[in-house]
Amino acid sequence: MLKIGIILGSTREGRLSPQVGEWVKALADKRGDAEYEIIDIADFKLPLLGEPGQDASGAAAWTQKVGSCDGFVFIVQEYNHSITGALKNALDYVRAEWNDKAAGIVSYGSVGGARAAEHLRGILGELSVADVRVHPALSLFTDFENGSVFKPKDVQATSLGQMLDQVISWSTGLKTIRK
Repeated sequence: MLKIGIILGSTREGRLSPQVGEWVKALADKRGDAEYEIIDIADFKLPLLGEPGQDASGAAAWTQKVGSCDGFVFIVQEYNHSITGALKNALDYVRAEWNDKAAGIVSYGSVGGARAAEHLRGILGELSVADVRVHPALSLFTDFENGSVFKPKDVQATSLGQMLDQVISWSTGLKTIRK
């Protein structure tokens, strides 16, 4: 069975990504087509890559976790028109473990996190990750109550299902070319 990691892309206090990740996992688990796991980058010790004298004791576990997955769903929040520095740093910590895998993106922000998702697509391309087309874009104004409690519109579940269909299809195909 495929293993799909749902990566929470923020480590900031007060972040909303755990709520979105739990929603993705709950709907994904009902499908029965893969093993879905929430992967919170905040659980790994990943100091700024290349910064001397830092505790990078979580790097080996991060590398193993990414390597164990066949595909990914990134929960991406838009900060300053891009992804978080923590997510970029986590992406940069490993290389080969990302290669020839598929990814979907669930983003949120004032414009649905669209700009962050587009930045992430460029990074994923460089890591040889095939990102899928369907992209649930959640609005802080319509999918979150008071900007803090996740209450997605019904259409978002449909979009998520379509995205997961693509992630599963691409992950299945790409698994055949990985060594």
